[in-house]
Amino acid sequence: MIAEQLKKSILQAAIQGKLTQQLPEDGDARDLLKEIQKEKARLIKEGKIKKEKPLPEITEDEIPFEIPENWCWVRLGEIVEVKGGKRIPVGSKLTKKDTGHKYIRVADMHNDTVLSHDVHYVPENIYPSIKNYTISSNDIYITVAGSIGRVGKIPDEFDGANLTENADKLVFNHVDINWLMFALQSPLIQSQISDATTKVGQPKLAIKKIETLIVPLQPHDEQIRVVERINNFIFEIESLKNDETKLEELQKSFPKKMKDAILQYAIQGKLTQQLPGDGDARDLLKEIKKEKARLIKEGKIKKEKPLPEITEDEIPFEIPENWCWVRLGEIIVLKSGQDMIPNNYNSINKGIPYITGASNFSDGTIIIDRWTEVPRSIAEKDDLLITCKGTVGEMAFLSETKAHIARQVMAIKGISSIKIEYIHLFLRWYVSELKSMAKSMIPGISREMIINALIPMPPINEQKRIVEKLEEFLSEIRNLENNDIKLK
Repeated sequence: MIAEQLKKSILQAAIQGKLTQQLPEDGDARDLLKEIQKEKARLIKEGKIKKEKPLPEITEDEIPFEIPENWCWVRLGEIVEVKGGKRIPVGSKLTKKDTGHKYIRVADMHNDTVLSHDVHYVPENIYPSIKNYTISSNDIYITVAGSIGRVGKIPDEFDGANLTENADKLVFNHVDINWLMFALQSPLIQSQISDATTKVGQPKLAIKKIETLIVPLQPHDEQIRVVERINNFIFEIESLKNDETKLEELQKSFPKKMKDAILQYAIQGKLTQQLPGDGDARDLLKEIKKEKARLIKEGKIKKEKPLPEITEDEIPFEIPENWCWVRLGEIIVLKSGQDMIPNNYNSINKGIPYITGASNFSDGTIIIDRWTEVPRSIAEKDDLLITCKGTVGEMAFLSETKAHIARQVMAIKGISSIKIEYIHLFLRWYVSELKSMAKSMIPGISREMIINALIPMPPINEQKRIVEKLEEFLSEIRNLENNDIKLK
């Protein structure tokens, strides 16, 4: 994202002294460091903090760039005290009940602060064992496990809260909290954190590693000016970030919206030109009914109950004059599946494929992982299979000669010269309606929901042209998806 890269560039410029002017009246950062060391010595003498081993001297090889003369390089441990959090005892659990002892988890640490929508508390019986591991609203947190290196401030409502063992706190005086936050978020410090994180086992950032991070220390007055300058930029960056997020969401949704729009155009007769030579779809319907009657007479398909007449109120949109509205059941044969007991199928490719449900469907193709030698409900090559239980609306054409289908699947075969690819096209548009009808603990659609669906039927030649034209458009959309330009 451009906004994120811009923020990093600004923070890096800030710690290199390129964002503000250095003023003589600011003094020297070395004097600020002496004040901090003096304060630290006092606290050690009073027993408020422990005396630590001296941190290693900063070598010339460690210094990544030049800084202004009145700045100085320091180890982070020279200007802050790093203290760890504490996990609750093994076998114990946090509670949602307000015990007065808030507990800050890494999951609560987002956007440079602590979120308050899911506060957890330390139970009274285990509070004594972790009561000393708290964090103040004057401190900064830094995550040291999981998402390592995130830093943030503590809101007043979490002042004195217990701190997770997966984060440390930085305690400090004499430096501006916002300046320190920005410095820690800069590419310089973040890259050091990445290098200092153990890579073996669960990644972890040790306190000693945090203390040895090198930071360019600025005089206090310049720290204030740096923060003001960064904040001015941050407002613009956040605005840019919001715009980028909207654009990225639009990029992700654009192919689907385009597909939906093209499908809508296709079934409304707006994707192709109607030609006089195509004839009238009503004549095609007569052929289909004649063919269906013959198949029933020959016992090849069962006679179904008459479908309800189509009313004016049901018709959702206008279609070309040589098209007609029909119930889907008028122009297809729909075969329901039947489950098998485990003894009746195998996984050793013996017999014919057994298709059980959505797990066999992947991006418009069928994956075969079961076979049976005792077929009952037979689907045939080029039948359109559709899932009707659990995951509703997955579709694919059967490429095998025959297959048995379970009750989670139905098989659709077109009658007469009806273009089955056009039926598929329609169902891709209609699938959202089918899913909305599948309302139960285990979603499912019935035969009636499919055969009663209203489909706008064009003459057969236009069906072919629509299918060909749609595939051209979908191919272009796939190219757009494959060559998607991501924001950097």
